[in-house]
Amino acid sequence: MPAAATSPASLSPYLAVRGAQAAIDFYVQALGAQLDFKLLDPSDGRIGHAELLFGATRVLIADEYPDFGAVGPETLGGSPVKLHLDVADADAFVANAVRHGATLLRAVKLEFHGHRSGLIADPFGYSWFVASKAEEVGPEEMQRRWDAMAAGSPS
Repeated sequence: MPAAATSPASLSPYLAVRGAQAAIDFYVQALGAQLDFKLLDPSDGRIGHAELLFGATRVLIADEYPDFGAVGPETLGGSPVKLHLDVADADAFVANAVRHGATLLRAVKLEFHGHRSGLIADPFGYSWFVASKAEEVGPEEMQRRWDAMAAGSPS
């Protein structure tokens, strides 16, 4: 089969959380998401499926459904998944997220790859890299800077 026929058209993360409505409210207020729609489970009112837009990226979210393995970070004791947001102003974005209940894990700073980047954790167990481009840096220059950092020399 040709590669084009098997290539995906898009990729959207699907987050399972304990307390999906609270998570949706947080993502809208603190991270600037827009709720596209949500479906409520008629049997118990849980959010069975919702879709949030982060710019052009769609993030799917639902309450936990342990009966078929849909559990969130709280149930699992954490998540290895990190999400990445590109924003216009990482400093202001992170400050707003922290005001709304995010935990600052790594302060925003200029990184070797040319972005001002920081790391926050949301109250539902997911971590988010937040970055804004400060300068255009090509892959070769990124590698040179990373090598210099690892060697302990100034870039």
